[in-house]
Amino acid sequence: MTDPIADYLTRIRNAQRAGHRRVDIPASKMKRALTQILHDKGYIQNYLDIDDNKQGLIRVFLKYDHYGTPVIKKIQRVSKPGLRKYCSSQDVPRVLNGFGIAILTTSQGVMTDKEARKLGVGGEIICEVY
Repeated sequence: MTDPIADYLTRIRNAQRAGHRRVDIPASKMKRALTQILHDKGYIQNYLDIDDNKQGLIRVFLKYDHYGTPVIKKIQRVSKPGLRKYCSSQDVPRVLNGFGIAILTTSQGVMTDKEARKLGVGGEIICEVY
């Protein structure tokens, strides 16, 4: 697998399209940070770190509204292994004029676009969620 972050996003996207309540994803530090941000911003219901004496798993509990529509309308990778996308602190993107979030990896850790603007840091744009 050349892009584990794209695999992470695809697993969430596919599970929501299939109507699953949860999805298991192989864990890494980056995926844990992404999951924490998605949970804090209300895009997923909850998550668990499962130790399987190997790499570990992240069990993500997906969130749906009362009509059964997924809360995450779109989740897409921006910076890819073949074409990295970076932004300076002045050029941090806004997603749907602030209704969505962009997740960045910066020198101060993984954070949302709003946090990066507040701290005045730029970095690699990992994905956009709305």
